[in-house]
Amino acid sequence: MQILWGLILANVLISYIGFKNTSFFNRYKFHVGSILKGEQIRFWSSGFLHVDSTHLVFNMFTLYIFGRVVLLDLGGALFMVLYAFSLFVGNYFTFRNHKSESHYTAVGASGAVSGIVYASILLFPEMKLALLVFPVPLPGYVFGIGYLAYSLFGMKKQIGNIGHAAHFGGAVAGLLGVLIINPELIIEESLLVGLLLVPVIAYAVLRKRGAL
Repeated sequence: MQILWGLILANVLISYIGFKNTSFFNRYKFHVGSILKGEQIRFWSSGFLHVDSTHLVFNMFTLYIFGRVVLLDLGGALFMVLYAFSLFVGNYFTFRNHKSESHYTAVGASGAVSGIVYASILLFPEMKLALLVFPVPLPGYVFGIGYLAYSLFGMKKQIGNIGHAAHFGGAVAGLLGVLIINPELIIEESLLVGLLLVPVIAYAVLRKRGAL
């Protein structure tokens, strides 16, 4: 649990500095134009900055709830690898989907947190999840498919000021990361894996057709 608390503390401290120091925030936020100029650190640093305290608390609460079970299953080293992998892939998806928008900016640990959430769905398929706006417990895979589909729709329609691409990319990284770590799940949970990958296949098809 020390690793998880350390990760949460790092997010809180770096985000707090960003709240108080606009120059620091702008220097390390995700910014397409700056990344195109070679500032690759923004792929990582932006994941520890947040827009405000509400954004920070929501992400850290979600990380704590789902991170505990994933950490206990994978162990500290693999947990950190999965978190970092999800963070990078989430931001890379964002970069790929907004590469032509040099002004595009984003911050937040949402991509990494999405990866941990979706890792937990695959590791614990019996879990049930509920949303505040829809407080009825649903099987994890139903939530997973629905959220990936919504993120895909959000990317296509550019709905709201939300990093849909980061959520989608991070979630996919979490799923693929767990399958790499535990390849036996491909056989043991083949139906679940197949269902969760449906939105990923839809993304690939839309991308090939130039619809994203």
